[in-house]
Amino acid sequence: MKKYLLFLSVLLSNYLLNAQKLTFGYDLAGNQISRTLCVNCNSKPAKEIKEISALQEEDLLQFSHEDQVSYYPNPVREELYLSWQTSANKYVAAIKVFSVTGQVLLNYQGSSKANNYNIAFQSYPSGIYLVLLSYSDGEEKTIKIIKQ
Repeated sequence: MKKYLLFLSVLLSNYLLNAQKLTFGYDLAGNQISRTLCVNCNSKPAKEIKEISALQEEDLLQFSHEDQVSYYPNPVREELYLSWQTSANKYVAAIKVFSVTGQVLLNYQGSSKANNYNIAFQSYPSGIYLVLLSYSDGEEKTIKIIKQ
């Protein structure tokens, strides 16, 4: 009887360790884009959080390859780092942060000399926020930010 219980406990622990899991893939905006059934897989280690002073160009998230606006990190915990490069006659004229309900939480008036801005998110509750970049030529871009 003891051998039978020992065999069952080993079998049960092996089953629990090798259980099937679902893994999810996300795009840069935090939207789920894939769901995969993973059999006999190990969970991935947590992504290392870097200080802003240690950022490299490849760490910055971009809208697209031809776009000149970068942001880091998303999801954000304390501070969002925005960086942009524009032509001489075009610049970021304003940055606004909106809650999901449409309330304006921050309104920053840019200048032609500024090329980056840090937005403090530590005082905001967890959720989804929209960052609107308004350019001097009237063009606008929106970034969806997730606050943890």
